[in-house]
Amino acid sequence: MDLTNEERVALTRAVIRMLDSWGAQNSDQVRILCLPDGTPARRINRFRDMNEALPDEPRVNESVEHILGIADALRTTFPANPQMAPIWMHRRNKHLRRRTPLSCMIEDGLSGMVRVRTHLDCAFAWDSSGSSTHA
Repeated sequence: MDLTNEERVALTRAVIRMLDSWGAQNSDQVRILCLPDGTPARRINRFRDMNEALPDEPRVNESVEHILGIADALRTTFPANPQMAPIWMHRRNKHLRRRTPLSCMIEDGLSGMVRVRTHLDCAFAWDSSGSSTHA
């Protein structure tokens, strides 16, 4: 990502707030964000409360991209009721092997995020399937 440090800090805070609103615990957020092995769960507090940005690493950036895509798809799916997003994240889903979307993301990492995003966002699913044609 080509952002200033200030922009990265703002993005970090927004992503942490999103994960908080979905009910993800700090230890879960470490996994969802694909932070390096050994990252303590308390590090999430520094991202939440201080001027510290997430590491500028490919896996972290990809997870942020998917989190933002999922959040956007949830806003589109439930435009009249934003309180549904956290509820939906905790409901078992037959398309996710009867797991909740949040547990799919925690347990499967990036592939789980792609699965959740694909389920929610048909345009993303179309693009990622290779079905779209680019002129």
